[in-house]
Amino acid sequence: MSRPDQAPVRTARTPVRTPGWFAPLHRVLAEARADQLSRFSPPPGHHRRSAVLLLFGEGRAGVDVLLTERSPSLRSHAGQVSFPGGRLDPEDDGPIAAALREAVEETGLDVEGVQVQGCLPDLYLPPSDYAVTPVMAWWHHPSPVRVVDEAEVARVVRVPVAELVDPANRFLVSHPSGFVGPGFAVRELFVWGFTAGILDRVIQLAGWERPWDASRVEPVPALPEPAQVDTIEAGGQA
Repeated sequence: MSRPDQAPVRTARTPVRTPGWFAPLHRVLAEARADQLSRFSPPPGHHRRSAVLLLFGEGRAGVDVLLTERSPSLRSHAGQVSFPGGRLDPEDDGPIAAALREAVEETGLDVEGVQVQGCLPDLYLPPSDYAVTPVMAWWHHPSPVRVVDEAEVARVVRVPVAELVDPANRFLVSHPSGFVGPGFAVRELFVWGFTAGILDRVIQLAGWERPWDASRVEPVPALPEPAQVDTIEAGGQA
């Protein structure tokens, strides 16, 4: 059964039917439990809130998802790959509004071409005490996207799902903190941590995963910051 927060929220002026390839993602939205996505659900109490946008569209290379690379000059998570998103502001009407607002601010996304389908369960990031809501949407009318603020974002990339599931682009990532989790090398992006964890779980739950070599381990590239690692740590891995 779908959760109450999964009712489609359409930013398009006219509702548009989702294509057949989105059906597995609808199933993930309807059925995925928090414990299938992460070892950590937000514990009772007040936490900082944030939201990320899992925006799936269809481009020249087939189905894709929108990712950003954070600026190397940022004080937190510099140079890491993430979904568009960020913390909820007081004026945001919930996580969906926050995810869309942040996507516009980071990538120049035209939200009239976006149809939000629902939210996955909140995930918890213990190092930063954030409860993160993944918001899933269909990009039915893709608009040009770009780096809006170079102080925050270095690159904006539409990454084909076919490249994410390609076994040649998958591996485990090791971090000096002891963290080991899934990773992807696509479009000159090294994807690991929280973002890779969500991608890994959604790909598997959607039935898109192809067999890959889990004995291949790659170190995290040299980072301009020390060791805070935000992960979702599903099944002992992020």
